Amino acid sequence: MTAEERVERCHGLLARLARFTGRTLRGEWHAIVVEPVQRLARRGLSGLLLAFVAAFGVVFFHDIAQYDTGAVWVRWLGGVTADLPLWLSLLRTPVSLYVPALDLPVWAGITQLFLAFAWAELALGRARTLTIAYATTLAGTLTARIMIAVGPGWWGFGLPSACGRVLDTGPSAAVVGLFTYLAVIKRAPVVFTLTGGSMVWESIAIPNLAGREHLIAVGAAIVLGLLHGRRDRLRALVRPLLPARDPAPTVLPAARPRVPARPATAPVAAPAPPRPEVVRAGPPPLV
Repeated sequence: MTAEERVERCHGLLARLARFTGRTLRGEWHAIVVEPVQRLARRGLSGLLLAFVAAFGVVFFHDIAQYDTGAVWVRWLGGVTADLPLWLSLLRTPVSLYVPALDLPVWAGITQLFLAFAWAELALGRARTLTIAYATTLAGTLTARIMIAVGPGWWGFGLPSACGRVLDTGPSAAVVGLFTYLAVIKRAPVVFTLTGGSMVWESIAIPNLAGREHLIAVGAAIVLGLLHGRRDRLRALVRPLLPARDPAPTVLPAARPRVPARPATAPVAAPAPPRPEVVRAGPPPLV
């Protein structure tokens, strides 16, 4: 291969790479900006109900937590730790989505929370948005309980028992889960890199419980995103694995005994009434 052919081949590869990058960025711009803005124009501010509720909830709980009594109430209502009973953790997890971490800047967290819930609500709807947010948060919480129950070791998987008293991540796991899920189903590599990649870097730079819960939330969101729109295919794959059920015998109603039909007979005519005798007058008698 000559030098000119190599240069032409490199130019062709660079041109294809530039076209692929342009198509990807254009599709991502349309998915994360154009489509949500169009839906917002059609639905109005009612399409951002979850975003406003989430932002207001974070501001409300943050203001209450500035007082001693309020901090106690916030911890009782939404404070989730691994040393709590499981039923109590499950009961507090929905409220924990609105309890911000006290060591993080609240306004930056509110901005990310508002954008995540706004984009998800416009793209997925309210029911699926709440489902994804709760599922990713719950996945991180339950996995953290397993890590603490295992204990230190296990190739870095386990955690010491002291981590059981550390508060849950709050709304950050839901934010990361929503952004990752939307990036997977919308095929947005830039958003995925900014969310999932930043969580990986955080867990490496600061190896704490929150970083691990964020990684679990990212993994759960990736799995849910890959399963999006594949309900029929999953049913077809799972159906052969289920035990075959014998169809229930159909109970037919008992047959009634047939009554032999009587032979058809000709109708009997009614007897005609007797005719009155007519007396004819004869000739007069001879005298």
